[in-house]
Amino acid sequence: MQVLAGPILRRMTPNRVTFWWLTTESASVSLDLLLGDLSALQVALSLDTDQLQDAHTEIKAAEQLYIHLLDLNIASSLPTKKTIYYDLRLNGLDWTHWAKDIVYDNQPYPFFVLQPSLARILHGSCRKPHHPSDDGLLRVDELLQKSTPEDWPSLLMMSGDQIYADDVASPMLWAIHQLIQQLNFPVEALPCVAVEHSQALHNHSPYYFSRENLLPENDANRGMLDHVFGGARKPIFTTDTAHNHLISLAEVLGMYALVWSPQAWEILLAPKGWSIPSGLTEEQRETYTKQHANLQNFVNGLPKVRRALAHLPVAMIFDDHDITDDWNLTAAWEKAAYEHPFSARIIGNALIGYLLCQGWGNAPEHFSKPLMKKIQNVLHSPGTDEHDSLIRALFQFSAWHYTWQTSPPLMVLDTRTQRWRSEQSLNSPSGLMDWESITDLQHQLKGLDAVVLVSPAPIFGVKLIEAIQKLFTWMGKPLMVDAENWMAHPGSAYALINLFRHKQTPKNFVILSGDVHYSFVYEIQLRGPRRGPDLWQITSSGIKNEFPATLLDTFDRLNRWLYSPRSPLNWFTRRRSMKVIPHKPETAAQGERLLNGSGVSLVILNADGSPQSVTQLCSDGRNVRFNLSEKDATWE
Repeated sequence: MQVLAGPILRRMTPNRVTFWWLTTESASVSLDLLLGDLSALQVALSLDTDQLQDAHTEIKAAEQLYIHLLDLNIASSLPTKKTIYYDLRLNGLDWTHWAKDIVYDNQPYPFFVLQPSLARILHGSCRKPHHPSDDGLLRVDELLQKSTPEDWPSLLMMSGDQIYADDVASPMLWAIHQLIQQLNFPVEALPCVAVEHSQALHNHSPYYFSRENLLPENDANRGMLDHVFGGARKPIFTTDTAHNHLISLAEVLGMYALVWSPQAWEILLAPKGWSIPSGLTEEQRETYTKQHANLQNFVNGLPKVRRALAHLPVAMIFDDHDITDDWNLTAAWEKAAYEHPFSARIIGNALIGYLLCQGWGNAPEHFSKPLMKKIQNVLHSPGTDEHDSLIRALFQFSAWHYTWQTSPPLMVLDTRTQRWRSEQSLNSPSGLMDWESITDLQHQLKGLDAVVLVSPAPIFGVKLIEAIQKLFTWMGKPLMVDAENWMAHPGSAYALINLFRHKQTPKNFVILSGDVHYSFVYEIQLRGPRRGPDLWQITSSGIKNEFPATLLDTFDRLNRWLYSPRSPLNWFTRRRSMKVIPHKPETAAQGERLLNGSGVSLVILNADGSPQSVTQLCSDGRNVRFNLSEKDATWE
């Protein structure tokens, strides 16, 4: 038996621990939790396979792929600020048999530390394997290795685009297909004329660099093609393409096996190494070779990524690229994508993969046993009517959001599936959350002193970029510029601002966001008859992705010039009585407020929930601190 990915720590509390992992065989599970000094470890909890029967769920995804979740309630609370070792045995074998490099030096087992408060948070988003930058998750491993465990962060928050289902490098897609053969997935019938089943897609008709050609260009298909495979036609904010969009359920699950751990790469590369598929043009071969070099660098870092995720609790939420670019951006997008059987299958398969490999561990109680049984049936026989029925049910599922009862609470928003559709035009951007979901959020916030709120897209963004998005929306082209921000829809924008103004909402809001491929810190002060709460917008993006440097520098300086406090343009376009204070990175040049660099953000909170410091741990080794004491006022 091999462990293809994990174990990854998910929700971890004194009374409940959650582990996720992938194996090549069905596995019986036992777990010991140990406390004390290394010289005299004491077993605090010991559970065998029978005792874990209700806590352990195993899903068979292929002949040699099993997805596991261990969600265990603990009667006697585990201690905080103490090293808690765990001996997870699979088929009676400990970690030395299935992940020899998963522990830190001079440690007998992997371990975790439960922090009494959410005082230190690691946060990031947007991890594209073939981006040329180094992997920001390597900085997580470095921090854990160099820090005293009692001082470790409480958790790692990954706020979207943990995978790029719509933007896959051809070497990655080739690797996924090799892994699919190794793991022996069942054949999935596809609602596609050109490729009727997944076996053809994975073997002799993979359509590398050209998956938008799988459907003929006719009136019935044109809307779906533009929305799902339209990445190449958006030149303003992205150069990404959807030419290698993941399609089958096997491809989605293969991707997850390859982004969290080195083990699957060792399986598929050991026999013959990398190869270039036949049938590529010279230009495609050059792109393939370049992407392969970037991908090999990504693969080289995966042992340390696996080690970090086995020691630090990880919270996740989807953004669009986990499913497909511009997911649910407009009502017109939804109509075109969901009413076509092929695009609905593509989106649905990505959503099933997200549930099994990300969402499940966030809040296991949200996913009922009947739902998980239906997923098991679909994995056994994909491509059936039951498969499409499951997808339709997931399109209506409304419990992707969740709250971890930390101190302060971590509230993670679903800004993708509960959207406020525009009443003006099907082509206008939808609000990121509808009235009902914002009202529900307000009820959850009542009586709290502080909260860490996770919104994948920034609630308060760069005004110039939002103005450009608004311009393209007015021209009827919101898809050209990914025109999705909280302020693009008046209803959701005003409802959210009113939520912040409510007298029973928290005094301190820390808002963690990603999505945009650059990082910044804004302090927001609401103006009115009485002082509103202190709002902090902390954006960290990407873990392994960056904005085009020259373009971002131009936008950053133009934004500073056009929307300065003395600018007439700022006066005429300001938002509802608020003051936005950008805090500069300490390395910023004159006029710069945005930081462009892959990595993760380390956020340290004061006892009242306000930020004490924000430091971007860049993948190139820099530690860039944002200056929270210097205030550069900008009226909006």
